[in-house]
Amino acid sequence: MTDVARVVVVDDDRAIRWVLERALAQPDLEVETLDRADRALERLLEAPPDVLVTDIRMPGIDGLDLMAKVREVHPELPVIVMTAHSDLDSAVASYQGGAFEYLPKPFDVDEALALVRRAVAHARERRRPVSVPEGLDAEIIGEAPAMQEVFRAIGRLSHSHITVLINGESGTGKERVARALHQHSPRTGKPFIALNMAAIPKDLIESELFGHEKGAFTGATAQRQGRFEQADGGTLFLDEIGDMPAETQTRLLRVLADGEFYRVGGHTSVKVDVRIIAATHQNLETLVEDGRFREDLFHRLNVIRVHLPRLSERREDIPRLARHFLAEAAKELATDVKVLTPEAEAHLTRLPWPGNVRQLENTCRWLTVMASGREVLVEDLPQELREPGATQGNTGDWRTAFRDWADRALAAGHTHLLEEAVPDFERILIETALKHTGGRKGEAAELLGWGRNTLTRKLKTLLPALAEGE
Repeated sequence: MTDVARVVVVDDDRAIRWVLERALAQPDLEVETLDRADRALERLLEAPPDVLVTDIRMPGIDGLDLMAKVREVHPELPVIVMTAHSDLDSAVASYQGGAFEYLPKPFDVDEALALVRRAVAHARERRRPVSVPEGLDAEIIGEAPAMQEVFRAIGRLSHSHITVLINGESGTGKERVARALHQHSPRTGKPFIALNMAAIPKDLIESELFGHEKGAFTGATAQRQGRFEQADGGTLFLDEIGDMPAETQTRLLRVLADGEFYRVGGHTSVKVDVRIIAATHQNLETLVEDGRFREDLFHRLNVIRVHLPRLSERREDIPRLARHFLAEAAKELATDVKVLTPEAEAHLTRLPWPGNVRQLENTCRWLTVMASGREVLVEDLPQELREPGATQGNTGDWRTAFRDWADRALAAGHTHLLEEAVPDFERILIETALKHTGGRKGEAAELLGWGRNTLTRKLKTLLPALAEGE
């Protein structure tokens, strides 16, 4: 039999009390309505309900004062605050006072009922003990095969001072891997200094890296150490190395070769012992071919390369990562750890995550602040993650979907994948190009980058029905 939850409604408006009394008249809910907060206070302190629903503005003490007094004695009580004055101050005051949720009037009765049920579930969840994930690696989390390769690389390099280049999309955790490489190296205990090339104005990069002498330029009122000096004996992590200006590339190459440099405006060389770990989301080989990155510097940096996979390539890690980030966010914000329902966890696992691990981390921080209950449901997720199609892997990233298909096909024992995939790939492109040109084959061939004869030949092989119109 379902437990009956007790709900107390406090509002001086008789019509609101009447509406809520009837809306909440459910087999699993017992409703009591009161017209004044001061009259309700003593009863609430003696016998707290499962959920309190209160208006803000009432004679005597107001709803915010009522909430504060009751929560002093019963801090776990979920309170839903109602008000006809739907302004920012009321909303902020409600949440700052510890409200479970804020319900502006007029409200939909179904919405109010759903909110009360959420609050009841929240109250019951709070009574159950929390199991905070234990033993989570504070550096990097990953059980997926691609991440195991990263761990192996860190292990192999643990006794080395060698230069490392980390490749991976934005948000994949390149700095975390760089820190792990440093912490598991002979340089652990020495400085780890990180610098993002893309975040510094070009005219300040050399000063940031190498420091400057007093009077070297306007505003240089004192001598300043650069990141190389700060990292002496330790590791310098240069993120987004592909954005480094050409003249700075030349100076960096000299430092890597000689182990010394001059501060901006200086005449005395400075010797340092620094290990370089560089990272980029760009294809450095392409930048070299285009003349935007020095080939000799590329070979200096590309001694050992570590590739970080996209989050969509390591979906089995998403639940553990989410639990870790929710625990981190709760600690950071000094609040309870949110727990994902199995449905929410499964939904998160299916998402494409174009922003990779950083997007998941920010989502967990958002949920820690915004989700009403301790248990996180699918409907608690940000709207853009709940939209129809959000879990489909084809949201602009066809390569991920194609890679997933290849993984599944090989796992199922398929062979000769190219013979299967290439005709389908070309057929889809041809059909789409013809759709965009209204069936005009010459224009379709141009869209595809083919000659007219090539398209004609492909049509005869792949789409003979369409070729008959030739």
